[in-house]
Amino acid sequence: MAQQKAEDATHPFKNLYSREYQGHKKKVHSVAWNCIGTKLASGSVDQTARVWHIEPNSHGKVKDIEFKGHTDSVDQLCWDPKHADLLATASGDKTVRLWDARSGKCSQQAELSGENINITYKPDGAHIAVGNRVNEIAWDMTGEKFFLTTGNGTVEVLAYPSLKALDTLTAHTAGCYCIAIDPLGRYFAVGSADSLVSLWDIKEMLCVRTFVKLEWPVRTISFNHTGEYIASASEDLFIDIASIETGRSIHQIPCRAAMNSVEWNPKSNLLAYAGDDKNKYQADEGVFRIFGFQSA
Repeated sequence: MAQQKAEDATHPFKNLYSREYQGHKKKVHSVAWNCIGTKLASGSVDQTARVWHIEPNSHGKVKDIEFKGHTDSVDQLCWDPKHADLLATASGDKTVRLWDARSGKCSQQAELSGENINITYKPDGAHIAVGNRVNEIAWDMTGEKFFLTTGNGTVEVLAYPSLKALDTLTAHTAGCYCIAIDPLGRYFAVGSADSLVSLWDIKEMLCVRTFVKLEWPVRTISFNHTGEYIASASEDLFIDIASIETGRSIHQIPCRAAMNSVEWNPKSNLLAYAGDDKNKYQADEGVFRIFGFQSA
């Protein structure tokens, strides 16, 4: 009994499971949950997006809808934070498209000047930001601050909507690749080419701690819905899950390839992730997976 308690203390996750979802013909670049955590969207190099209706405890066949229209890779996608069926996609074809997930139809399309690598919604759902040269972009929970990561290791903090410069944070010694906002509004995290993830107090604009488990450039990060954990991934063959409070790694999910996207469900401890997985013929598998657990 004492040994079991000791194990629980060092490994706070129980009832772990992982499921695989296959549908894309080429590798998946991006995964994102809708605002109520019932649907997951995936964007792929095969020029399509798909929306999957995910029931956490169901083991049956999952329904999915294919979204066709882009003529290049769907590099990133995000859901309207106020509407569970509205999805935005950004593609290398220089367009952004808005979709209705109920019908699978494109409701709006915008032609832009550059290849669209990043896309994010303002928290009130009123605006969408699209980036083509910067590494990743995000609003804070109030929508009054806008964050821009750069290739020289800084994070630019701008007032919104004026876009007046408020601060330049020297965050890392190499390019900052990704940024995530704590759902409780306390922190933001930055992943870098220096293989570190830094955690910042959003009011003080000070670095609180760093997460050091990965050895390759950090490609993708995500906070869980309670703000207790952060997932981060790279070309290391695992996804690291660390405690926000202590900075310690508390679980690792094994992977077979470099990861492109990790995202926690906004309502439960389900983590969707997708990467450069290949089959035995060295062709893209076109899969994503969902890892789930209960806290001890």
